[in-house]
Amino acid sequence: MSKKKVVIGMSGGVDSSVAAWMLKEQGYEVVGLFMKNWEDDDDSEYCSTRQDWIDAASVADVIGVDIEAVNFAAEYKDRVFADFLREYQAGRTPNPDVLCNAEIKFKAFLDHAMHLGADLIATGHYARVRQNGTQFELLKALDHTKDQSYFLHRLNQAQLSKTLFPLGEIPKTEVRKIAEKLGLPNAAKKDSTGICFIGERPFREFLNRYLSYKPGPMKTPDGKVVGEHVGLSFYTLGQRKGIGVGGMKAYKNEDGSSDAWYVARKDIANNTLYIVQGHDHPWLLSSTLRADQASWIAGTPPAPRALSAKTRYRQADVACTVTPDGEANFSLQFEQAQWAVTPGQSAVLYDGDVCLGGGIIAGSDFSA
Repeated sequence: MSKKKVVIGMSGGVDSSVAAWMLKEQGYEVVGLFMKNWEDDDDSEYCSTRQDWIDAASVADVIGVDIEAVNFAAEYKDRVFADFLREYQAGRTPNPDVLCNAEIKFKAFLDHAMHLGADLIATGHYARVRQNGTQFELLKALDHTKDQSYFLHRLNQAQLSKTLFPLGEIPKTEVRKIAEKLGLPNAAKKDSTGICFIGERPFREFLNRYLSYKPGPMKTPDGKVVGEHVGLSFYTLGQRKGIGVGGMKAYKNEDGSSDAWYVARKDIANNTLYIVQGHDHPWLLSSTLRADQASWIAGTPPAPRALSAKTRYRQADVACTVTPDGEANFSLQFEQAQWAVTPGQSAVLYDGDVCLGGGIIAGSDFSA
C-alpha cells in the first residue's frame, strides 16, 4: 500500500519544521510548500521572506523532504489585504491572520496541494482535529498557552477533513527540544510576531502609505476637546500608547496620582475620537456584542445556550450566552462585562475545548 501524501506549509519557522519531521516519522510521504504571500517592498529591512525561504529549504534538506516555493501574493492581495484596508478605512480593527487562514492557507494552499496529488495538508498551527461520527471538530491544542484555534475558527468541514495539525498534542517547549536534538538550522529562531506583510515595521507608517485619513477632534466623555487625532483608522479601542495626550492635565486621584488615557470610542459619522481615563472606565466595558459574517465549523449555528468566547486572541475564555440571528449573525451576552470589545476583531465561540466558529464583531453595548 502506498504511503499517504501530505503537503505541509513550511514557513522557515521552528513550528512547521518540527511538524514536517513528525509527519515523516509517522510514515507519511511529506512534501514541503513555502508560501510567498507578499511582494511589495520585499527587499526592505522589515520583510524576512528571503531568509525564511533559506531556512525552510535548509530544514527540508536536514530532515530529507522535498520542498517547493509557491507564490500566492496576487491571491493574498485580493482576498486578504484589500479587506484589511477596507476595514481600517471604515474605522474597524481587522485580524488578517483569520482571513489569511480561511482564504490562503486552507483555500489557495489546499487547492494547490490537491493539484500536487496530496491526500492531506498540514501546518504548524497549535490546534487539533477530531472526527466525531461524520463531523470534524476543531479542538484547542493541548498546550493552551500556544493554542491557535482562535485564528482557525473560519475553517469548514471540507477543509478540516483534509487537515493535520501535528503539534496539537505537544507543548511548545518540546518542539524546541526536538529542533535542537535534530540540529535544525532554525532551532533557536525567534517566533514571528505581528502581521506577516507588515513584519516589524512601524504600523502607522505602513498604513499611511495605503489609507486616506482626516484629522479630527479628540474628546473626553463630557464633550471637552482635548486634542486632535491623526485619523480614526490609526487607533484601536483600548489603545493606551501613542494617543498623543501625554502632556494633558489629567484628572487626579485622591492620592495625587493620575490614571492613563485610553481610546474608548470612535464616532465615524463625526470623525471624533473619544478617550477616557482609567483602565476600568465604563465606556471600555461591554456586557453584550453583536457579530456578523459568522462561520460555523459544523455548518450550522449552535443552539442558544451557555458557552464561552474569546473576543481577542490573548484572552482567557469568558462565559457567555449565544443567541444566533439567522445563519450569519449572532449576539453574545457576557456574565462579566468585557474590556475594549473591538469592531473588526473576531468573537470566537467554544464549548469546552471544541471551537464552534465565530464572527466579526460589528458593535457592542457599553455597560454604562
